[in-house]
Amino acid sequence: MKANLANILTWIRIAAIPVIVYCFFSSMDFARPIAGIVFGLAAITDMLDGYAARKLGQTSRFGEFLDPVADKLMVAAVLVLLVQSDPRIVVALIAMIIIGREITVSALREWMAGLGAGEQVKVSVAGKVKTTLQMFGIAFMVYQRDLFGIETYVVGFILLLAAAGMTLWSMIVYLRAAWPSMQQNA
Repeated sequence: MKANLANILTWIRIAAIPVIVYCFFSSMDFARPIAGIVFGLAAITDMLDGYAARKLGQTSRFGEFLDPVADKLMVAAVLVLLVQSDPRIVVALIAMIIIGREITVSALREWMAGLGAGEQVKVSVAGKVKTTLQMFGIAFMVYQRDLFGIETYVVGFILLLAAAGMTLWSMIVYLRAAWPSMQQNA
């Protein structure tokens, strides 16, 4: 593995996970807002690492592997924290939809790549919208405190609910694109 800016940004995202977890459970007065800010900053590295890889010519097979793994680790870990702190069924269902979709689409991409048809399930606009809604929604829910009179938790919940809808939609888009290959190779 080459140490380049793109890969370092991805590793930062992974390293942020224990920091977020620690802050989330800390009894410090501003621990949850700090956890939300760290999550938000880590989410920004997701956009920056792809940009750096493309613009600086730092793409690598390892980076292509590690980037989505880092995203999924961070999102799954923090969704588990949110369900633990807000055990309502709707929060649990949203977490299950998002985590289940990530597992399904990752497995689908791996299988399609094995068939030489990975291009059929490359990242789509729906997937990018889902990720944006999801990252903002999670960051606001983790932040939890009102900000300038705005209930960030409620805003985050609405965004995460929208992300769950986009999650299902984008999974359908990927499955539809893969369907012909799935039928031929079943």
